[in-house]
Amino acid sequence: MLANRQADKENAMGQPVVHWELMSKEPEKVAGFYAKIFGWKITHHPEINYRVVETGAKGAMAGIGGGIVQPDREGPWPGNQIFYILVDDLAAYREKIVKAGGRIHVEEQEVPGMGRLTLFTDPEGRMNGLWKAAARKPAKKAKRKKK
Repeated sequence: MLANRQADKENAMGQPVVHWELMSKEPEKVAGFYAKIFGWKITHHPEINYRVVETGAKGAMAGIGGGIVQPDREGPWPGNQIFYILVDDLAAYREKIVKAGGRIHVEEQEVPGMGRLTLFTDPEGRMNGLWKAAARKPAKKAKRKKK
């Protein structure tokens, strides 16, 4: 019964979309396009060949940030845009995806200091991702000086 209450509590929170990515053969060109049109701040991180997108929106409809990436694998990628859905257990959701007719493309990959992801396609071939954020370390308390 306690396990059911915990599951109900977790399901009540839902699984929000927390990140998006544009797949691009020319990420520099695509980044320039979106920066020019929408004024997005796009920061290139060459060490991981990734561009982080900050939309700059604030308030109740702030939306979410994303990224622009050039896939580093051979062959076609299904779709050109990915939404990442926040989950608490990547393995459990991979199992659900396969049972529901989806296909796993990346089992699990670490994004250092941020979390872990899985990439999958739905039964019609749309690529999406699962995201499990890294556990946050508790802030260290300042030590008080003894008088």
